[in-house]
Amino acid sequence: MGYVMSTLRLLLPDPQAASPPAERLPIGRYLVNSGAISPKDLLHGLALQRRIDVPLGEILAAEGLISRADILHALAHQYQAQPVDLCKDPPDPRLRHRLPVALCLEFGAVPWLEIGDRLLVVTGQPAQFDRLCACMGSAGKRFLPVIAEPQQVQDHITALYGQELAHKAATRVPMVESCRGWAANPLRRQIWAVALCSVILASVFLAPTVALSAALLWATLTLAMTTGLKAAALASTLLKPRAPTTPPRVPPSDFRLPRVSVMVPLYKEQEIASALISRLSRLTYPKSLLQVVLVLEAGDEVTRETLNRTALPSWISLIEVPEAGQLRTKPRALNYALDFCKGSIIGVWDAEDAPEPDQIEQIATRFHQAPDNVACLQGVLDYYNSRSNWMSRCFAIEYASWWRVLLPGVARLGLVVPLGGTTLFFRREILERLGGWDAHNVTEDADLGLRLARHGYVTEILPTVTYEEANCRPWPWVRQRSRWLKGFLTTWSVHMRAPRRLMKDLGMVRFLGVQTLFLATFSQFALAPLLWSLWLTFVGLSHPAAELLGPAVMTGVIGLFILSQLLNLSLSAFAVSDRRHRHLLPYVLTLPFYFALGALAALKALYEFASSPFYWDKTAHGQSSEEEPTDCAARAGHVKNHPPVAPLPASAVS
Repeated sequence: MGYVMSTLRLLLPDPQAASPPAERLPIGRYLVNSGAISPKDLLHGLALQRRIDVPLGEILAAEGLISRADILHALAHQYQAQPVDLCKDPPDPRLRHRLPVALCLEFGAVPWLEIGDRLLVVTGQPAQFDRLCACMGSAGKRFLPVIAEPQQVQDHITALYGQELAHKAATRVPMVESCRGWAANPLRRQIWAVALCSVILASVFLAPTVALSAALLWATLTLAMTTGLKAAALASTLLKPRAPTTPPRVPPSDFRLPRVSVMVPLYKEQEIASALISRLSRLTYPKSLLQVVLVLEAGDEVTRETLNRTALPSWISLIEVPEAGQLRTKPRALNYALDFCKGSIIGVWDAEDAPEPDQIEQIATRFHQAPDNVACLQGVLDYYNSRSNWMSRCFAIEYASWWRVLLPGVARLGLVVPLGGTTLFFRREILERLGGWDAHNVTEDADLGLRLARHGYVTEILPTVTYEEANCRPWPWVRQRSRWLKGFLTTWSVHMRAPRRLMKDLGMVRFLGVQTLFLATFSQFALAPLLWSLWLTFVGLSHPAAELLGPAVMTGVIGLFILSQLLNLSLSAFAVSDRRHRHLLPYVLTLPFYFALGALAALKALYEFASSPFYWDKTAHGQSSEEEPTDCAARAGHVKNHPPVAPLPASAVS
């Protein structure tokens, strides 16, 4: 090992004879004395540190005033420790049992080399080394520090403890609140699916009119549920108090800004990864307080090669998630990366996201002002390619309805808010208390929103905008929507294993809201063709179920159907009536054709729910030829409110 001889001299002096912290030369003075920075740069860094609880070296590096190599050299001098390059001399893997992984993560350290009765521990945070030793009791008295780049330490924590952490990431959520138990007996689930399909097919062949009528009644009942919820949400939006014309966006001066960590999961992002760095660089939050973690799957050479060609700023780091069996999902990656995050606020963005430049300021301000039970803030999604083609226009209309009308209304009504997969921010302690995300659920966001509500926490909608790429191709749309619908069905099934407990946790009104948001939404997509068949009556044809149901029932069914059509058209038109989205108004009338693919997506979701419930059908990004906005803040306009979870089907998936 190249550094063995140089580290031997660490063993010669008595460790107790090292300069106590009070006598150490301040790192700022050392950097000035060595010529690494100017006195003016030091004063600038110290001024920032008065409001930012971050080491001075990190502030100077984030401001671009000093290199990481200079900081490493200064820390080694300040703490009288040997700097090492872990790329050339990696830790001895046989020593992994000498330090618990929890302490390695907390203090940014990893066991490196054992010489005699001394254990050399490499750290990227030497100021925390004494605390690490204290946590280890008598064993810690034999530790000696060496210093390496924090990113190198992080990489070797993964190398030594990756499998342990990967297993933890897959099992953080308690079994009673997770769907991972389904993996134990997939044959049972498939037998039930085959039996149910057999019963349905037998009913269709033996009593087609009865089967059709029963299905139509269920479709009508769920249509009434979704229509009632949309009407209540629209009324809540129309009657809400007028928001201030200039909401406060600058954090007040009476609190120290928190550190914020935002995870960005990437997988095979050849087209989007390099542009992501440019978009995130527009953020105005102090970079010394911002940690953006790019989360890569092990073996994803496509994204890795793309990032290798991109210079990453000091506030962006990489985490590689080790393989652990066949499970490879976004929530597992988020759970794994969560352990490496430093912030007290944890956020999530998607690979193609372009957030407003002042988004983090808004998040920090609201969390500072909000009650302690506000666990999550969810932002607004908008689309920068809404003019690409007809499908992207309809996609933008659908989500304008969801983000600007339905979801804000759901929140104001006090119902469960199903989170979106991006632009959401959590109080870290609450997120960890709940176990993070269910690694096996393909709509981990909606599931987490429901778990937050069950544990008594509140999600708020915050009017801060993130731009994304709208899905603008038919088959990718079906794949994406089928994953969401499968996740909705999975989430409903998990939480309905004990319906009485769910009702006790939520109360009757929110319990019924869950049935509408999850079960009724899925049913509307799956049974959409039955509702379309009602159009037969408008051309003078008799509906096949009319004879059994009778004129009175059919009149009620058709009346509800017409009412739902009018409500959905009105709601969609209202959602896109602002200046920025007014170009979408002519396309509102074409939404029924857009939702025709929803039935295919529901069929695909049902099949995968039975055969492969944990399969993550990834959405490809970078498929649009339309350019993203160059100024997110200017394009945001007066957008208010938000999630990218499968929304209530417009016009009952009409």
